[in-house]
Amino acid sequence: MGSGPAEQNGADFGFKRVPLDAKQSLVDDVFHKVAERYDLMNDLMSAGLHREWKNVFVSMAHPSRSRPWRHIDVAGGTGDISFRIAEQGLPAAHSTVVDINGDMLAVCRRRAAQLGFSDRVETVEANAEDLPFPDASFDLYTIAFGIRNVPRIPKALAEARRVLKKGGRFLCLEFSQVDLPVMERIYDQYSFRVVPKLGELVTGDAHPYRYLVESIRKFPKAEEFRDMIAEAGFRRASFDRLTGGVVAIHSGWNL
Repeated sequence: MGSGPAEQNGADFGFKRVPLDAKQSLVDDVFHKVAERYDLMNDLMSAGLHREWKNVFVSMAHPSRSRPWRHIDVAGGTGDISFRIAEQGLPAAHSTVVDINGDMLAVCRRRAAQLGFSDRVETVEANAEDLPFPDASFDLYTIAFGIRNVPRIPKALAEARRVLKKGGRFLCLEFSQVDLPVMERIYDQYSFRVVPKLGELVTGDAHPYRYLVESIRKFPKAEEFRDMIAEAGFRRASFDRLTGGVVAIHSGWNL
C-alpha cells in the first residue's frame, strides 16, 4: 500500500500535526514515561472497565485445543491480552508479545515470570509496520489500544495480514466514538478534564495522558476503520461496539 496524501503531509500526534517519521519516537517517549504505571492508569482512566473489555475481546480468540496454536499480540505492552489467553491453560497455545517500547516489554517479562507464564508468553521488540516474522506464522493477530499510535496504519494492517496463516483472524480492540449524546458530553468532560489530572497525580506528568485522550479523538470512526481493514485484504471485516461506543472490537479474516 502506498502513502496517501494525508500521510505525505504528516501524521497526527494527538491534536498536533508532526512529520510522519517523527511520530513513532514521540509515541515511544510517551510510553517510556508511563510504562511502570500503565496498568494502574488503565484502571483509573476506564474505571476498571478495560478489564471487562479485554475479557470480551479474548473470548473471541478460540485457541486450538488439539494442535500447536500461535498468537501474536502487537503493541502488546505489559502483556494483558496474552496473559488472558495463557490463563486458559492450553499448553499448545503460545503468545508472542510485540512492542516497539522496551520498557513496556520489561514489565511484561516481569509479570510473565510472576504469573508462571514465561514458557507460553515471549516478547519481541519490533515495529508493527515491519514485523520480523515469516509469512503465515500466526493463527491469531491481536492489537489492543495500540493501532491508533501507529504512524502508518495501512502498513501495519498489511503486515498483520502477511504474518497470519490462511484462515487466521485479525482482532483489534480500540477506543471509538460514543454514540449516545448525553454520554458523549460526560465522556468528553471526563477525558479532557479528569484523565490528564489523574495522570499527573499518579505519574507526575499530565502530558502523556493528554496525548492519549487526543489520539482517541483523532482515530477514524468505527465504520471508517472497518473499511481500512477490508482494504488491507481481510474478509468479513466487521465491528461491535461496547459500552455505548466507548470502545469497539474490530474483526477480519485472512481467507
